[in-house]
Amino acid sequence: MSRGKGRKANPEGRMALKEHIKEFRNRLIVSGIAILLGAIGGWFLYDPVMVAVQQPLIEISSVEGRRAEINYGSVGSPFDLKIQVSLFLGFLVSSPIWIYQIWAFITPGLKQKERRYTLGFMVAAVPLFLLGIYFGWIVLPEIVKVLTMFTPVGGVNQILATDYLTFVMRMFLSLGVAFLLPVVLVGVNFAGLVSGRQVIKSWRIVVFVVCVVAAMAAPGPDAMSMFLLAGPLLALFFVAVGVCLLNDKRRARKKKEREEEVEASADKATPLTDLEGPAEA
Repeated sequence: MSRGKGRKANPEGRMALKEHIKEFRNRLIVSGIAILLGAIGGWFLYDPVMVAVQQPLIEISSVEGRRAEINYGSVGSPFDLKIQVSLFLGFLVSSPIWIYQIWAFITPGLKQKERRYTLGFMVAAVPLFLLGIYFGWIVLPEIVKVLTMFTPVGGVNQILATDYLTFVMRMFLSLGVAFLLPVVLVGVNFAGLVSGRQVIKSWRIVVFVVCVVAAMAAPGPDAMSMFLLAGPLLALFFVAVGVCLLNDKRRARKKKEREEEVEASADKATPLTDLEGPAEA
């Protein structure tokens, strides 16, 4: 409670190093509790999640006639894996809370306008991160199918459960972060570190990389599947470019207005000759 009162009495957010460390600890505890509570829910969702995650391997075995199965490897491996998956689910479910805690920790050192910007970035970051996770869930079957296609005839894919789950979780997190990149671009632009014109100069490279990744994730006889996967990422990138260009125009307009105000105030200034009084005869 005293921390909240201190913030109200000190709107600029100036705090001693000891108070910063204390606040960081408190927000870290809140984030940890949120992840732990989410992990408790993830513990009960473990079975249906594992069934869904193993579905691509089941389809490979039943539809294509190639054996692909998960091997737990040891007696304690299923229990260890359940803890890991539960924590991962807790991390995802609690993302709005720990992202807010990050924002609440850094925002006192920002100006009022900067706080509004960072709040907007936080509001956009949470759904985009979760959208990236959902996108990974959609493309997972195709990626598993492609990677197991290289198994020789008669071979069996006995995949360690820990390796398979690590692969899935890393892929989900990578796509979640990839969907956050447009927000990062806009944030860097609002910070004045890069202009919209500089961002759009790299659009060819971005389109090429996104299309290659989409082609690997959804290899089909037609190009439609690739475009369906590449479309969301490219759309987010160009939306971010548009926001950067609009912000550049707004910034240039305000700069011009300030310059005009300075010139107008200089023109209205009293000349020195008017202050000297009438000349002597």
